[in-house]
Amino acid sequence: MQIKELARATGVDVETIRYYEKQGLLPAPARRDNGYREYEVAHLERLSFIRHCRALDMPLADVNRLLGFVDEPDAHFGEVDLLVDDQLASVRARLKSMRALEKQLLQLRARCSGTHEGRCGILDELVSAAHGEACACHAVPSHVNDR
Repeated sequence: MQIKELARATGVDVETIRYYEKQGLLPAPARRDNGYREYEVAHLERLSFIRHCRALDMPLADVNRLLGFVDEPDAHFGEVDLLVDDQLASVRARLKSMRALEKQLLQLRARCSGTHEGRCGILDELVSAAHGEACACHAVPSHVNDR
């Protein structure tokens, strides 16, 4: 199949497929006489594996390591567990950060009276923060206390 067909079958952009080839994640396909790349089912399966890993937000370096384990079935699979555990820890840290961000935004949103007459409480808070003052969603920046 041609690269456009591979892209369509996997939902991966043509440029991304070429990038994965350059990075060694996807082996270079054979070339037809006209110079076009000729992808095989193995390319489709490998690209689908990469896409699935990326959908799990795994960095390309980790995807490459996982592909190494796929290519070497006798490898130490405990390392696969560690890699997934690390990714899970990363996701949990981001979730914690996102919950904190949500809380900050809710505190900021609570400054809106809802009437939209006169002053905007949200803008007042953001302007105060820009001047180094405490706002509803953040404490006073530490550099302000150093003055």
